[in-house]
Amino acid sequence: MPAYDTLVEALNDAKKRGYTTDFNLEFDALKCKNTGASLNPSQFEIVEFYRFEGFTNPDDSSILYLIESKDATMKGVLVSAYGVYADPISDSMIQKLKVHH
Repeated sequence: MPAYDTLVEALNDAKKRGYTTDFNLEFDALKCKNTGASLNPSQFEIVEFYRFEGFTNPDDSSILYLIESKDATMKGVLVSAYGVYADPISDSMIQKLKVHH
């Protein structure tokens, strides 16, 4: 996996590599910002992820997920806060987005 210094750098590279769909996190699905289509946890795979820590505040942290639908019709990105500012999501989404070391 490539290494990035900033979230913007990672997003720009992801778009160059074809991850052009922007996803929003819903309680129990990923929603495509452009089309309104939704993917439930069983319909997508996380291909790569990158964590970014805030420079001045450790609570200002985010994670970038590179996501592909299992039917190969969508490739995109999800930027989500983690820690204090994490969005409330379902248990199935938590398991899907859980970072395994």
